[in-house]
Amino acid sequence: MRYRLNLTILKFSQTAVKPSFAHNSNKPFLLAVALCFAWLLSSCQPYANNTELARILNDGVLKVGSIYGRTTYYNGPVTQEGFEYELVKGFAEFLDVKLEVYPYYSYAELIDQLDAKRVDLLAANITMTKARKLAYKFGPAYQSLNFELVYQKGKDRPRDLDDLQGDLTIIANDLYREPMQEKAAKMANFTWQETAEKDIEELLEMVANGELDYTISDSNILAVARRRYVNLGIGFSITDTLKLGWMLNKDTDDSVRAALLEYFGDVQSSGKLAVLEDKYFGHVRSFDFVDTRAFMRAVKGTLPTYKDMFEAHAGTVDWRLIAAMAYQESHWDPKAVSPTGVRGIMMLTRATASDLGIASRIDAEQSINGGARYFASLLRRIPARIQIPDREWMALAAYNIGLGHLEDARRITEQEGYNPDLWLDVRKHLPLLRQKKYYKNTRYGYARGNEAVTYVENIRRYYDSLLWLEQNQDVEVEENVENTENIETKNTDNTTDNPNDTQSPILEDTLEQNTTTQEPTT
Repeated sequence: MRYRLNLTILKFSQTAVKPSFAHNSNKPFLLAVALCFAWLLSSCQPYANNTELARILNDGVLKVGSIYGRTTYYNGPVTQEGFEYELVKGFAEFLDVKLEVYPYYSYAELIDQLDAKRVDLLAANITMTKARKLAYKFGPAYQSLNFELVYQKGKDRPRDLDDLQGDLTIIANDLYREPMQEKAAKMANFTWQETAEKDIEELLEMVANGELDYTISDSNILAVARRRYVNLGIGFSITDTLKLGWMLNKDTDDSVRAALLEYFGDVQSSGKLAVLEDKYFGHVRSFDFVDTRAFMRAVKGTLPTYKDMFEAHAGTVDWRLIAAMAYQESHWDPKAVSPTGVRGIMMLTRATASDLGIASRIDAEQSINGGARYFASLLRRIPARIQIPDREWMALAAYNIGLGHLEDARRITEQEGYNPDLWLDVRKHLPLLRQKKYYKNTRYGYARGNEAVTYVENIRRYYDSLLWLEQNQDVEVEENVENTENIETKNTDNTTDNPNDTQSPILEDTLEQNTTTQEPTT
């Protein structure tokens, strides 16, 4: 009775001081919980507004340390991006506070900031090892990965450390050092080099270009990198599956972790975490060496011929998305023709071309113009409530399978209890259009929905690669493609990225477990 009474008083007093809280349903509750938590910790003495969560809520700022990287935090063409960034941005919105991200170039710098309590937590792809859990506190595990030994395809694939025939260089920090120390613990005199002058993406590029024999990488970063550097091979796993979590100072009380547990429970149960994972990792988990190599060659040899046309006719759509569609449709061949009669670089049907006023489907510029306008019309016909990028992925599926079949799949998705406005859920149900049990009750009947899923995922990979190439024009990515000419099949691995490497584990109650580069202020 006393606990409930004090909770009510706290909620009243805090909203009286800051009436702006009233618009957010989470913040008054979280602040009350934080203060009651402090009261409980004080052995029933009168509580004070002294918990970490209460301080964050009262200050109105969440300070987060991160590290620059494709899977953590980076400045995109328009705004900040990165899986960790978007996830921690969601936590700040959950708390209804301003987010301040302090990105650094090294793990050691991050640790210094956390140890000095200049940041509230670290969101930087940090694995929850036994040693790390003894030194720091963690929020709930939200993702899993493992570390892989990486080599250049074309050379003998190593199956263990004993097979290495050259130098192994890793990043000079504990995130990479600890896995190597554990792996090499039983080997006498095994050595490796460490560098603090390069990041992991640079080391992977060096391996791809033959400038470095071996390195190790976590499976998240490697899955993305193999889309750029097609001859990166996976030799063997350095670790078993490791869990990721946000790291907090050891002296931090458990109020922030309680809020983290609630937040991650919310994003997992609502599907937001799965959507975010799909955005950053869903389309890169499987790896097709031959297809990726062919695409990278075409980017260098064929795309320049048509780039101006894609830019001229894309309209409000990113020209690189239209280019990615064209590669999926025809491999940028203006005279391509399919057995069903669709033709041209954008593979238009005769009827569609006629409706769009296209005189010649095998004229590259006319075809690109028609395909871009048709795709734009599909985007407009997708329900307005569906957000980008889901809207684009569904429009791509409609381009392949037809808008009617897409709507059938969305209805099935809803009937099965999923969200018809999320591509992640619609993607799971599109293949059901091949099953009589489902398509007999649809308006448009049978369709090869599984092919539409593959179509969209391929375009997403091509598009992602084009975005990266545009942002890294000074990188000669084709150099490592040319190095694959003489690869012998017997020496290469057929490894595919494990689709479970980055899946979210069931959230654990770890409470029982022991936009700027300037210096954060305390």
